[in-house]
Amino acid sequence: MVRAAVLPAVGAPLEIAEIDLPEPGPGQVRVRLAAAGVCHSDLSLSDGTMRVPVPAVLGHEGAGTVVSVGEGVTGIAPGAEVVLNWAPSCGSCHACSLGEVWLCADALTGAGNVYARRTSDGSDLHPGLNVAAFAEETVVAAGCVLPAPDGIPLADAALLGCAVLTGYGAVHHSAGVRPGESVAVFGVGGVGLAALQAARIAGASKIVAVDVSAAKESLARAAGATDYVVASDTTAREIRALTGRHGVDVAVECVGRAVTIRAAWDSTRRGGRTTVVGIGGKDQQVTFNALEIFHWGRTLAGCVYGNCDPARDLPVLAEHVRAGRLDLAMLVTERIGLEGIPGAFENMVAGKGGRAVVEF
Repeated sequence: MVRAAVLPAVGAPLEIAEIDLPEPGPGQVRVRLAAAGVCHSDLSLSDGTMRVPVPAVLGHEGAGTVVSVGEGVTGIAPGAEVVLNWAPSCGSCHACSLGEVWLCADALTGAGNVYARRTSDGSDLHPGLNVAAFAEETVVAAGCVLPAPDGIPLADAALLGCAVLTGYGAVHHSAGVRPGESVAVFGVGGVGLAALQAARIAGASKIVAVDVSAAKESLARAAGATDYVVASDTTAREIRALTGRHGVDVAVECVGRAVTIRAAWDSTRRGGRTTVVGIGGKDQQVTFNALEIFHWGRTLAGCVYGNCDPARDLPVLAEHVRAGRLDLAMLVTERIGLEGIPGAFENMVAGKGGRAVVEF
């Protein structure tokens, strides 16, 4: 039996419960979690913005140690330290054949499977986004684990599985920030802080952080921001004033709200690029008129998982960490137990803090 944070129904409070976790079957791996990050996507699953079969164990950003492996698993042995990968690519669908593994059609096909039972009532449990990291231990497909980088504590390495891959990839892969360009990052949460660091690593000349909370300015500047704007109806105007009235070359939106996406678009220069990382609900409608699309010549792009291939990009991120260019620990503003996850959700709704991390 292991303890886990269970979502009993969409919109319901999480329950801390003991669950009956089976031994790994063919092609599966059992992992003892060291740490799990609390991501906004987990909140989106819990409140119904994104769909998840329930009851479920959420959590998709984590790291830990392999306990046991199932039949047919090779290259992974008990005792190995791993980072969880919530979107494993199949390697054979159309997107994978194009090298766009972050768009794999089969990445989440196992997310609705029953993977454990709740001991209190025997109900089936589903793994949120494949990995169910809000538990002391989990059983995942072998493709959901990647070797943890040497020399990086597991409590920090957990962030590599989502926040850092997403923020770094949004800047380097999706937006393709070049040295000397100016960048605005909307939303100073875990992904936004990673994006700010990534913009600094890319050699951006001016890095503007935007958030509803003035209290996050020092955190944003520590991550690499050269300027800070408290979000308001005049955000785009303020950013243009900081950039010779042109606007930034690149805006990275990490919130997922229509008003923020529109502000990011309005903040970019003519011919600039806006990358949307935040996951919004289907009721969040963003509108543009045909003339402005022609006149501004801007590019608006979605971004899934930072357009990253985790197997390719994780070693790159690890080298940045070891060289001191990327600080994982500074992304963490709260370290909690399983019981602290609801409070972390409340902080996200209120726009407080960076990344909360569950430590086991």
